[in-house]
Amino acid sequence: MYLIFRCDCGRALYAKEGVVRRKCVCGKTLKVKERRIFKKVENVMDASYTIQQMQEENYGKTGFSTADSIKFHRRF
Repeated sequence: MYLIFRCDCGRALYAKEGVVRRKCVCGKTLKVKERRIFKKVENVMDASYTIQQMQEENYGKTGFSTADSIKFHRRF
């Protein structure tokens, strides 16, 4: 079982049930027990997919783009 929760910075995270602490990419170490649990899922694939959906809700489309699809503006 995996628990889905958020860091104070807004990033969605997951941790396996029973894990005491989880470190966010922002550098903050969180006690899982003290966090509000948004969802519980059975496996890591479901946890990853749920995190992607939550991040898209907050920040829009996530993922990589190819260089030819990015429009650059030159400043001189």
